[in-house]
Amino acid sequence: MLGPEHHDTLTSMNNLASTYMDIGKREKGEELGIRVVEISERVLGLEHPDTLTSISNLSLIYMEKGRWDKAEELGVRAMEVRKRVLGQEHPSVLFSMYNVSSIWKSMGKLDVALQLLEECVKLSEQILGVDHPIFRTFSESLRTW
Repeated sequence: MLGPEHHDTLTSMNNLASTYMDIGKREKGEELGIRVVEISERVLGLEHPDTLTSISNLSLIYMEKGRWDKAEELGVRAMEVRKRVLGQEHPSVLFSMYNVSSIWKSMGKLDVALQLLEECVKLSEQILGVDHPIFRTFSESLRTW
């Protein structure tokens, strides 16, 4: 009804890609994730927050598939653009930092992964406070490092 390039359609497609990953249909998840990123970049632009969410989600799909180089490339890209467009203190930036630190940890880049996670925890405490669930998630990850 809305068409394949409508904002709501893209959001639904992005959610479906994540669902495919959750139920073990990794190839379908990756294929749909790539399609969403391509359409989002063309229709919404390279710096649109929803495009960056799609890029970040595709990064997590690649991480789950063990394709670390692609996961890192897209995760870092989403993080850097979000920092520039949304500002260092935006919650989406914090999530990107957390995701990239997880990717780096999985890749064995432990020093930079830990440094980024520590920065993420520090910023989330300053911005959101110690009672916020996002801070608690990040700090728990640091505690169990």
